[in-house]
Amino acid sequence: MLNHSSQPDVLISEVGPRDGLQSVKATMSTADKFKWIDALVAAGVREIEVASFVPARLLPQMADAAEVVKYATRHPNVTVMALVPNLRGAQAALAAGAHKLTMPVSASRAHSLANVRKTPEDMVEEVRAIARLRDELAPAVKLEAGISTAFGCTLQGEVAEDDVIRLATLCVQAGANESGLSDTVGYANPAQVRRLFRRLRQELGEHAGAAHMHNTRGLGLANCLAAWDEGVRTFDSSLGGLGGCPYAPGASGNVVTEDLVFMFEAMGVRTGIDLAKIVAAREPLAVGLPGEALYGMTPDAGLPKGFAQQP
Repeated sequence: MLNHSSQPDVLISEVGPRDGLQSVKATMSTADKFKWIDALVAAGVREIEVASFVPARLLPQMADAAEVVKYATRHPNVTVMALVPNLRGAQAALAAGAHKLTMPVSASRAHSLANVRKTPEDMVEEVRAIARLRDELAPAVKLEAGISTAFGCTLQGEVAEDDVIRLATLCVQAGANESGLSDTVGYANPAQVRRLFRRLRQELGEHAGAAHMHNTRGLGLANCLAAWDEGVRTFDSSLGGLGGCPYAPGASGNVVTEDLVFMFEAMGVRTGIDLAKIVAAREPLAVGLPGEALYGMTPDAGLPKGFAQQP
C-alpha cells in the first residue's frame, strides 16, 4: 500500500478525460466520466485535466464540461484542470470551479490558425485577458500556457526554437503562472527535448512548466526521461494512451500514464500513484468507451517478478 502522504518526486498530470476523450469519435457518458475520475483519484492521481470549455457543436464530447468540473472538485487534494482556448471558455471554467486553467498557445502559426483561428500573437493577448479575469474573480486559480507544436508541426513543418522560447516568455509576462512545452504531433527526440527544456528553464526559472509528450513515433517515454534529466518535474500523460489533436493529422497517442508511472517508480522516483490501481482505472475507461483501443506495455506485460513499489 502506497503512502500518499509523503511528497512524491514528480507530478503526473492525467489529461485523458480532456485530451483523450476529445480525440475519439465516441462520446463518453457523464456518469462514466465520473466513475473514471473516481478511479484515477483512488489510484493517487493528484492533478486531472477533466474537460475543455469549447462550443458543444465543435466538440460534443465536452458538452458536459461544467458538470464534470463541479463533480471532480468534490475530491479533496486533487487539482482540477480545464482547457480554455479563449476568454469565454475561461469565464465558464472559473464559474464551474476549476482550480487551474490551461491554454493552448501554438508556436506554429499554421497550427494556431487551424486550431483556434488566431495567430500566436493573438493568443498571447488572450492569455493577458484571461489572466486579468482570473486576478479579478479567482486569484488562487493557476493559469498555464502550454506551448503546443513546440517540437515541430504537421502543417508547418519545422518550428524555430527561438520562436518557442520567445512565445513561452511572452505568455508568462502576460500573466501565466507557468509555460510548458507540448510535442503535439510526436516529432520530438530526446536531444531536442533536452535542448529546449534547458533553454526554457534558463529563461523562465520556476515559471517553466510541464512536459506534454506524445508517443506517435515511440519516443514518448524517452522524451519524458530527457525532460526529467533537465529538471522537469511535471509530466502530462493519458490513461491507455488516449489522445491526439483534431487539427494535427497523424498526431496519435499521448504518453501512456501506466507506462510513465512504471518507468519512474522502477527508477526509484516516487509518483504517488499506485501501479495496480492505475491499471485498474482502465476498466471504467473501457466500459465508458466500448471498443476503443487502449495502449500500454505495462498493463499487457505485467510487473517484473519481484517488483515492489516503494512507499
